[in-house]
Amino acid sequence: MIEKNIVTLQKIYLNLQTKKMKEFFKYSLATICGIIALCVVFGIIMMISFAGMVASGNATTEIKDNSVLVFKLNGAVNERSEEGTPFDALLGAADMASLGLDDILVAIKKAKENDDIKGIYIEGGITTFDSPATAQQIRDALEDFKQSGKWIIAYADQYMQGSYYVASVADSLFINKTGMIDFKGMGGKGYYLTGLYEKVGIKYQCTRVGKYKSAVESVTRKDMSDNDREQRLAMYQGIWQYWLKQMAKSRKVKPEQLNQLADDSIMVFASVDDYKAAKLIDGAMFPDAVKDIIKGKLGLDDDDEINQVMMSEMLNVPDKDKEEGDKIAVYYAYGEIIDQPLSGFASDHAIVGSEMVLDLNALAKDDDVKAVVLRVNSPGGSAVASEQIWHAIKQLKEKKPVVVSMGGYAASGGYMISAPASYIVAEPTTVTGSIGIFGLIPNASELVTDKLGVTWDGVQTNKHSDYETNLVFAKNNEEELKYMQTYVDRGYDTFLGIVAEGRGMTKEQVNEIAQGRVWVATDALPIKLVDKLGSLDDAVKKAAELANISEYYTAPYPGQPSWFEQLMAATEESKGTYLDQQMQEMLGELYEPLIELRKDRQRNRLQARFPFATTIK
Repeated sequence: MIEKNIVTLQKIYLNLQTKKMKEFFKYSLATICGIIALCVVFGIIMMISFAGMVASGNATTEIKDNSVLVFKLNGAVNERSEEGTPFDALLGAADMASLGLDDILVAIKKAKENDDIKGIYIEGGITTFDSPATAQQIRDALEDFKQSGKWIIAYADQYMQGSYYVASVADSLFINKTGMIDFKGMGGKGYYLTGLYEKVGIKYQCTRVGKYKSAVESVTRKDMSDNDREQRLAMYQGIWQYWLKQMAKSRKVKPEQLNQLADDSIMVFASVDDYKAAKLIDGAMFPDAVKDIIKGKLGLDDDDEINQVMMSEMLNVPDKDKEEGDKIAVYYAYGEIIDQPLSGFASDHAIVGSEMVLDLNALAKDDDVKAVVLRVNSPGGSAVASEQIWHAIKQLKEKKPVVVSMGGYAASGGYMISAPASYIVAEPTTVTGSIGIFGLIPNASELVTDKLGVTWDGVQTNKHSDYETNLVFAKNNEEELKYMQTYVDRGYDTFLGIVAEGRGMTKEQVNEIAQGRVWVATDALPIKLVDKLGSLDDAVKKAAELANISEYYTAPYPGQPSWFEQLMAATEESKGTYLDQQMQEMLGELYEPLIELRKDRQRNRLQARFPFATTIK
């Protein structure tokens, strides 16, 4: 009887297990089918979206009568537009994710010339400009737009200082009733890591020429030198005074009044009533009230819709007289100058010396190109790569005029590649000069030998066969450092000769204004580092004049990769860079000094590089 019950229980258990297995397979199969179906549907949707976005990207924008150009000033603005991917548009990030300074200026100019565009609505926010000159160029373009008789209205929940500077050009400037304005002047503290290195047993050995060449001080000093303090203050004062002059004119106050606001009180913590009393704004309201003001400007009724045109859409409006006349090439050279791409880092645009030389040689051979405008926005970098580019530009100038248009920076190596040009045009707030050379080598003898107990021994055929190891790990390497200083001295002398030849000066005259010192373009003009203060358009006009052509059009170089090529490149570059991206989000402003240490390992030892950053938010 017991055995019979056991058998019965076993059958019941087996039946239950069979049912469970059937249920398991049924639900598993259903899940797999669902995933496959979802992937197919998503794939179809993505293909349709991609096709639609590609089509829309190539489509011509037709502007309706009585339209408004919407400028969402929120995000990062860099020198040149990067071709966005369909994911940008899908996520609603296309306007600011892919638009650079070049496209922003083109869109504003097209809006000025289009009779159907009646005004511009600036929607301010948290914006990062790659340089003060970038913000200045956008503001100048908006000011030029107003000269056509059209209006600009600006509104934001909050204004960072750079975005307020740009938005202050508006005829009417509004803020949210609980909004804030970051208005504080310019400046900032630099980081000094010498104390940290002392704790771990590393000492940076510096070889440099130029008492103002302060790029080395962050790892060789614990505070700012007097020379660096002098040049930084002069630079910031020059830019800030120019900004104050422009903002004061638009807000109908005196520059001294605005400067006093930044000096006497922290305006970021002020009330909107204080902002209005100080004439920083025209009023405080909610967004729907701003829409009513715009409708009034357009003569619309309350229930009418505003015809809005985004900046990216404005780019698809056909150019007038495009590609008529002779061609002037505008070559964009922006980012750090390097010998080879730096591997294992989140992607920043850079000037790769060997690649740019090939591009310039091709332009020299292109008979369709009658002149070249070199758009430089670079803090410099490898002295060797900079000299190679200089040589290629010198050869290019023998065949056709070369005019330099300086953007945010054209400093150190960025100035070296500018020096041979036929003519140099700089934005008023361009930071240039920094004619100097340095070499920086870490010595870890205390860490490795004294703290970790590692010792060194070996053989060599010649006296200096092992000089690299001595520079980094030996306690007594004065002789190697002496030769390194000689190498740097020779690089500086070459730099002086390049500038002297290009600018029609003697080496002695260049040396007086060099020494690694940075100059704002307004100060660089009287000492002959630049020929004129002006825009990229001014540089193009000068190139046409030097080439003796009256009808011309511009063509950008180098060509932009397609979004698919960028997607593939981004996938490849992302290997090893994910941690960098996470560190950047976590560390914020502390990320930059740490990542610079890693980049130094791949950089050329001889550097002609800008000493500090002036990114504004």
